[in-house]
Amino acid sequence: MKKKILVSACLLGHKVRYDNGNVTCNDPRFLKWSEEGRFVYICPEVAGGLPTPRPDSQIRGKRVVTGAGDDVTKEYEKGAQAALKLAKDNNVALAIMKQDSPSCGSLYVYDGTFTDTKKLGEGRAVALLRQNGIKVFGEDQLDDVEKELKKINIL
Repeated sequence: MKKKILVSACLLGHKVRYDNGNVTCNDPRFLKWSEEGRFVYICPEVAGGLPTPRPDSQIRGKRVVTGAGDDVTKEYEKGAQAALKLAKDNNVALAIMKQDSPSCGSLYVYDGTFTDTKKLGEGRAVALLRQNGIKVFGEDQLDDVEKELKKINIL
């Protein structure tokens, strides 16, 4: 089976973000990989049972909470498990996930204060993917993705 790339659904234009907004990735390489059928996609939050739109959530300590303080950790963990299952079921070589997200952030996440402050860290789905040996990149790291695809000989 040909190796695939797991991608955050919002980067493909799917209306799954918490604010129902659009963050489509328009990098020519990303678009080419999509056209070649290399992608399998997921929104871990939606897969975990959260609606679109939904309250903004951030990681605070070991929990994921909304701005109103509601604990949505269970839904984020369920979504992370769904992302891992999809990756395993589809022979995924690596993942490109939405930076800063409490599920998909690969370098940074918001700090839990809801003040628009970021900190080094990773989202719940990214952490689980990495714990299971899957390399994860943000949409702002496509140069690194391209190098990795060449390195593992699937570009």
